[in-house]
Amino acid sequence: MKLLHYLKMYLTWLCYKFIYGKKLQIGKNVVWRKSISIMIDTGASVIIGNDCFFNNYCSLNANERIEIGQGTIFGENVKIYDHNHRFADRQQLLKKQGFSTEPVHIGKNCWIGSNVVILKGTTIGDNCIVGAGTVLSGNIGDGKIVTQRRELEYRDIIFK
Repeated sequence: MKLLHYLKMYLTWLCYKFIYGKKLQIGKNVVWRKSISIMIDTGASVIIGNDCFFNNYCSLNANERIEIGQGTIFGENVKIYDHNHRFADRQQLLKKQGFSTEPVHIGKNCWIGSNVVILKGTTIGDNCIVGAGTVLSGNIGDGKIVTQRRELEYRDIIFK
């Protein structure tokens, strides 16, 4: 069963290399589990360092550049975007306004928890941990733990 998984992973890697060529660089000993989605636009690039691990259903979407340092691991369902929709023109449909882009850089030896969303322009330093469910934008220095505060709110149901 494990051999079948590695064969499927290798075939997926070959397909991505065939589609994206030099725009996609994947280091040695990179492993992903069930389903990884990599989208690279014209002129963009994705660089994944050695010894990285992607759990189930991770997604990398590059219109400019996404770079991941060696030894970084990802929980399930992590999404990385180096772009966002432009939306300033009320007269134009959103899908026709294009994108604004800024590169994403994730340092070495990081742990990105499940269901994290990393947005354009984010830089994460080396040896960082990002807690599950965090939506991340901005610069995070080396050796930081980042979590997002969430407070549950409880209200009574008012029946009529």
